[in-house]
Amino acid sequence: MPSVSLPSVSLPSVPLPSVPLPSVRVPFALPHQYIGKWLNEKFDENVKSKFFRGMSFDDPVGDPGWFGPDSATWYVHSHTPALIFGLQCASYMERLDPSIFWMGMHHSRLVEKSSQTSTMGRIDQAGANIRLGHSLAFFIGTAYGTTDTAERLARTVRAMHHTIKGVRPDGLPYDADDPLWLRWNYATVVWGIATAHEIYHPRPLRGDDLDRYYGEFVRVGHALGGTDLPTTKAETLACLEEYLPRLALTHGSAMATGTNLTNPAQAAVDWAVRDTMPTWAAQFVQYRPPNPVERRARRSAVWSAINGLHASMGEAPEFAASRRRVQGGTTVPHTVPSYVLGTDPELSRDEVEATMA
Repeated sequence: MPSVSLPSVSLPSVPLPSVPLPSVRVPFALPHQYIGKWLNEKFDENVKSKFFRGMSFDDPVGDPGWFGPDSATWYVHSHTPALIFGLQCASYMERLDPSIFWMGMHHSRLVEKSSQTSTMGRIDQAGANIRLGHSLAFFIGTAYGTTDTAERLARTVRAMHHTIKGVRPDGLPYDADDPLWLRWNYATVVWGIATAHEIYHPRPLRGDDLDRYYGEFVRVGHALGGTDLPTTKAETLACLEEYLPRLALTHGSAMATGTNLTNPAQAAVDWAVRDTMPTWAAQFVQYRPPNPVERRARRSAVWSAINGLHASMGEAPEFAASRRRVQGGTTVPHTVPSYVLGTDPELSRDEVEATMA
């Protein structure tokens, strides 16, 4: 049967009428809005009112701070629940250095104190809230606060580090100003925040864009006295693995993870944290990821919890204030930390804590 070639017909384009949808105003708050309001009130009461005092986000106008509005750092740190989870990942990783574990045991409010040396490291809830408050203030204030706010926060943390010196129960000394410790601590922090962002942010940075965050965040490490710091994801992972011969699992850290946790909520968070770790680090705590289907399901549940919190609480007021500060442009793309190694005055712990009040 011969083929028949049909002529092509071009149909005219008919624009559809634009019909505006009616605006519907719900006369009452939706459930997630009630939850968000309650969460924000609790966050303001327990964290911001105590630890964000003296921090500026809206003045002076045009001040970009250490990073500026077009930075990867503003983008990563503006998702507060993912930032909090990332700090938990970092804290877990850094405890694999026994010296850091004992620094926390001897100097931090995070664990209960007793007249006897304890290896259990039982969490003091009030102390944990203080630690979280200071950490959030620092990593929010240095990320998108004003230059003066970032400088003041870094100065306070450096002053506190200068007071943290002691001896582990096995007789080895520790010093928070040790350059090797500062480098390890920095690598765990930037890795923890970036990894939490990469897995649980709804629109995460990846590849070169994520490396831009690693390259920017080194300013914070330098402001705290760090040297020879990694500036990409690959360099950071290599840096962490370099410390493998120095690392070990203390009894206290072991009792706070895995099957030793009996509280279901704590166990769920603990699983999510261990699930982010490099393979060699996960081996310390006998962690193996489940099959791909179960892992995807678990990560989806964590993703929903983290982003559900963010959706309920909305944009942080501090981030909104920072955006207003630079909406008319900035004086320079970003400022640079001014700290010069060895220039800090010597302060006692009481004097340092008085500056944080």
